[in-house]
Amino acid sequence: MRMITKLLGAAIAAIIISPSLMAAELTGTLKKIKESGTITVGHRDSSIPFSYIADASGMPIGYSQDIQLRIIEAIRKELDLPNLKVKYNLITAQNRIPLVQNGTVDLECGSTTNNAERAQQVDFSVGIFEASTRLLSKKDSVYQDFDNLKGRNVVTTAGGTSERLLKSMNAEKQMGMNIISGKDIGESFQMLESGRAVAFMQDDALLAGERAKARNPGEWAVTGTAQSQDMYGCMMRKGDEPFKKVVDNTIRAIFSSGDINAIYDKWFNQPIPPKGLNLNFPMSPELKELIANPVDKPAPVATL
Repeated sequence: MRMITKLLGAAIAAIIISPSLMAAELTGTLKKIKESGTITVGHRDSSIPFSYIADASGMPIGYSQDIQLRIIEAIRKELDLPNLKVKYNLITAQNRIPLVQNGTVDLECGSTTNNAERAQQVDFSVGIFEASTRLLSKKDSVYQDFDNLKGRNVVTTAGGTSERLLKSMNAEKQMGMNIISGKDIGESFQMLESGRAVAFMQDDALLAGERAKARNPGEWAVTGTAQSQDMYGCMMRKGDEPFKKVVDNTIRAIFSSGDINAIYDKWFNQPIPPKGLNLNFPMSPELKELIANPVDKPAPVATL
């Protein structure tokens, strides 16, 4: 009888302490979040319509932010943290990878392209968007494609995929372009709109966002031969498989449930803040394929 009592007591004790044991078994980012009660997410301030600030509240909104909020909710449930705090950390194209690497930012869902070079530094979720690198220029100008840009001022965004592609094209084809790099997408468009550049190279969806907020959207056109097909993903620290699993499973659930269609329509086919303009940007066949078959492989090498 005494032996049975001891065994029963041990079993009850195991049940009682199992939650703390489970917590102790957490590693990496999930452990960090559980212990601190806070998740720090990165956001951009002008990557319309993916991650941007539209009003004085300073809170980021956008297509990628809606996906990020769903991931945060999944983490809240996974860790049983109903009062999980969310800290927003403004990032730029230049500092986004270092801030993820050094632990300042736990997760970044914005407009970051998954490519081979970056995949050596951070991990990416399954893709959340497909974009093509093209041009924004005046609808009635002669600068409608890359071959027309020889010897001209062309703007792009510092630290992004388009900057690297444009510089490579300029060198390999000896085009003599004067490449201007804005600190972010908003500044790059300001340079175009003010006449300091004749064209702006960037991902087509981001260019559609800048066109929508222009003083006269009808003056501008997204044009030019696509120079790459880029897949956006959410960034996280490298080698943290348990955290990546939660992120990937959440994105896959958004895709398989069909919820992604409402999120896409909200940001690309309906009026959006701050001006209530519609990007009128239909979902591409490439994005439909990604939704049907999610992958986290780096984007293919660009065609120059």
